[in-house]
Amino acid sequence: MREELGQLIERLGQKEIATWHIGGFAIQVDPKTIMMSAIASIIVLILALFLRRGLRQPVEDKPNRTQAALDFVIEQLDSQLLGNFSSKGFGVRMFPFIATLFLFILASNWLSLLPGLEAPTTDPNVTLGLALMILVLVHYFLIRTKGLRGYGKEFFSPWWLSPITILSEVVARPLSHGFRLFGNVFAELVLVSIVMAKLDPFVVPIALRVIFGIGFGLIQAFVFSILAVAYINLATEKH
Repeated sequence: MREELGQLIERLGQKEIATWHIGGFAIQVDPKTIMMSAIASIIVLILALFLRRGLRQPVEDKPNRTQAALDFVIEQLDSQLLGNFSSKGFGVRMFPFIATLFLFILASNWLSLLPGLEAPTTDPNVTLGLALMILVLVHYFLIRTKGLRGYGKEFFSPWWLSPITILSEVVARPLSHGFRLFGNVFAELVLVSIVMAKLDPFVVPIALRVIFGIGFGLIQAFVFSILAVAYINLATEKH
């Protein structure tokens, strides 16, 4: 049994790497991850267009179902995510970015529920890419809020702790942010695959896959987004 489980986990971690030659550079990519990420992006785009079309009604009219559903989603995002910003105005400005980030990760996590598709968040390159995007945004806001001089003080005050501070802010934080999402989503995939492999062809594992996948995917999207909000909020606070 241990051998079978080892082979199963090994197959889950396999990637088909292609080499693209662009100019004089050779870039190794995973075409499947790129395709799955594109599908998740298209799903978010289609959802946005659908909701926008459903919102075209006079203000004085009674809200339709689309309007009511969207109001509920926005209220939840505002209370659970954007409410953590110290400034209400800044939270409103950041709403499109945080909401898009949350919906993209959610769509990515839920792709594995569809036959033949795979969650791009099971690839560490995707999750680390998202974490690096947050890192760049955090340091942009740090410079904007504190200025270059204050930004330097964040890393060199006190100076003897600067190596630890730099490693913590620039290396450890994005790595933990990205690998937390990857590790949890991949662990969920491994767990459910093992259960389905041992109980196949019963219907129970499929039901567990759907229920567990929906809840787990939602939680992981929320955790990644709330951490992004926390990091950005820390960068914009004025001491």
